[in-house]
Amino acid sequence: MHQHNSPHPGGFIKRVYLQPLNLAPDDIAEKLQIRPANLDSLINEKIDVTPAIAQKLSQILGRSAESWLLMQKNFNDWKVKSNGQKK
Repeated sequence: MHQHNSPHPGGFIKRVYLQPLNLAPDDIAEKLQIRPANLDSLINEKIDVTPAIAQKLSQILGRSAESWLLMQKNFNDWKVKSNGQKK
């Protein structure tokens, strides 16, 4: 059975907000009050959304903090399941 690839919140931000709206990552990092390197790590799916970042994303980009955390949880669950199926 094929599992749906749940999106990583960082990749989602990149595809849905930054690219189509032509937003500069440094501007978003400033609004989120995080270092640009941290935002870069997030949008390149190298780090997870934390509760603190989820709250900031909610305030700046919309969606509830819970939805950002749920997206991260779904991605993590999908990753675990897909790694288990590769054996």
